[in-house]
Amino acid sequence: MLRMSKRKQSISSHYSHLKRKWVAHHRKLQKKLWKKHGSSLAWLAEKFPKHQLAAGSLGTLLMLSAPVQALLPKPELLLANQVEERVDKTTQLKEKLVPVLPSPVRPLTPDEETRIGQILSDTFGFRTTAELDGRKLNRSYGIIGAEQHLARYPGDSMATHFSSPEESVLYYSSGMAPGLGAWRYFAPSREAMTPTDVAREKYYIAVQTFLVPDYNQKVAEYRNFFRFRKMLVVNAGNGKAIVSVIGDAGPAGWTGKHLGGSPEVMKYLERVDGAGKGPVLYFFIDDPEDKIPLGPIAL
Repeated sequence: MLRMSKRKQSISSHYSHLKRKWVAHHRKLQKKLWKKHGSSLAWLAEKFPKHQLAAGSLGTLLMLSAPVQALLPKPELLLANQVEERVDKTTQLKEKLVPVLPSPVRPLTPDEETRIGQILSDTFGFRTTAELDGRKLNRSYGIIGAEQHLARYPGDSMATHFSSPEESVLYYSSGMAPGLGAWRYFAPSREAMTPTDVAREKYYIAVQTFLVPDYNQKVAEYRNFFRFRKMLVVNAGNGKAIVSVIGDAGPAGWTGKHLGGSPEVMKYLERVDGAGKGPVLYFFIDDPEDKIPLGPIAL
């Protein structure tokens, strides 16, 4: 009798283990399904009674997403979980960067640049580096300041610059620079302007190319290398990052700033306080096949 009782306990323990594994696996599949088709599943669940769905293929899909309809997670709960996960990753990035970054702001040492480049590469899934193809800027950590909009083509003005009234409301007050960017226009005409040209001006940064040690000896080489070169700009204080291009040269050394950001870049990085400036990391993105899109990048 005692032997039989132990056998039952063993079987029960075994099945409990299998049950836990199955539940964990089910939740993983369920999360994937809702992430991909959450809005559709929620609409179906609300639109049709369970007994109607159970008879068809749509019902089968819903049954795969949960043992019973009542157990389907609410879309808003999954959304909250996703937001919480992003917040956690942002916190993790900040916690990794803070011990490495010097205070006050100064040029990074080669060792610091290597460590930070690896942290950013691991975090965002593409290679970032302070030195690319044997070339680097005068620094990769500095104070960013606000820049104005740049003319994208001959005749571009504040009246023609925005694609929607909402953008105009947000960014009109920044105004347009009186001169052209270091590489002049982004497109030869309004008709020839592509979405890439729009994005390049929208997410441009200005960097001190003229302070690269041997710039004057290699002007043409550096001009071609830096033109619209992709860079990852990161506000280590809040973990926000944006993929930008070098669209202009500046600011001057006497300003106390080391780079500038378009109005859109500054707003996303939350460098738009009263001072309109603050420290950021800016590293080259190694993207020879041009696969990484410009703009804010979520963790």
